[in-house]
Amino acid sequence: MANIIKEQQDILKKLKISTLNPMQEEAISVIEKASNSIILSPTGTGKTLAFLLPIIKALDPNSTEIQVLVLVPTRELAIQIEQVARNMGTGFKVNAVYGGRPMSKDKIEIKHNPAILIGTPGRILDHIDSDRFSKSSIKTLILDEFDKSLEIGFEEEMSAILSELPNLDKRVLTSATQGITIPKFVQLEDPEIVNYLDKKKNTQLALKKIISSDKDKLGSLLDLLSHIGIQPGIIFCNLKDSISIVSAFLDKNNINHGCFSGGMEQKDRERALIKFRNGTIIIR
Repeated sequence: MANIIKEQQDILKKLKISTLNPMQEEAISVIEKASNSIILSPTGTGKTLAFLLPIIKALDPNSTEIQVLVLVPTRELAIQIEQVARNMGTGFKVNAVYGGRPMSKDKIEIKHNPAILIGTPGRILDHIDSDRFSKSSIKTLILDEFDKSLEIGFEEEMSAILSELPNLDKRVLTSATQGITIPKFVQLEDPEIVNYLDKKKNTQLALKKIISSDKDKLGSLLDLLSHIGIQPGIIFCNLKDSISIVSAFLDKNNINHGCFSGGMEQKDRERALIKFRNGTIIIR
């Protein structure tokens, strides 16, 4: 495989990241050395990069088989991790598979094995049951946002998947919540733990209350957006109809934005998330 990049400094340069945060630095060090590790950190603190950097460093560029399996609870997270991995520009093939898109597309993409396969448990198990890729070279398993996978009810699928991975020698589990019970099928024996959940200095979230003098609140929303200025943000609405109303209002006031809701086509939701990550739109 040509143009393989594994050095952390070169990857960060491609991502235009000057320095890692303390959680990422500690997690990378632990994942490199430990067979089993748990990374506990709030959502949005960079756990994806924290586990991708060390596992990419350990990849065998001469292998033509899948070496790393990343299990995630949602298609949106699968897409996000795939995009980050591709933006790293390492030269290693990365693919994400998940429910909600044609199985035929999965078959085409994994026909030539990626080094890193990302997917939701149900879709990964479908491919395993159909014997669409070899499991023998998968040495590293990432269980990202494991707490959410348990909440959604993927325990049975994950157990079946792990029973098909005989040669695992590294397991990494990430979570944004404390106190999760790790089922025995994970076989996470004596894990090294990186815990940043109780370190308030790592969160950048501040809660502020704004009282609108107008019942429909759109004028107050415009004032707030003007005060905040041009930066990424999310506006949550309680109804799909409300999203349409807010969108029309933002259009009228020439505010660039995108929409994301369960009523949209899957491809449109994926496109909105990608644009949001790229910083080309704000989403609500």
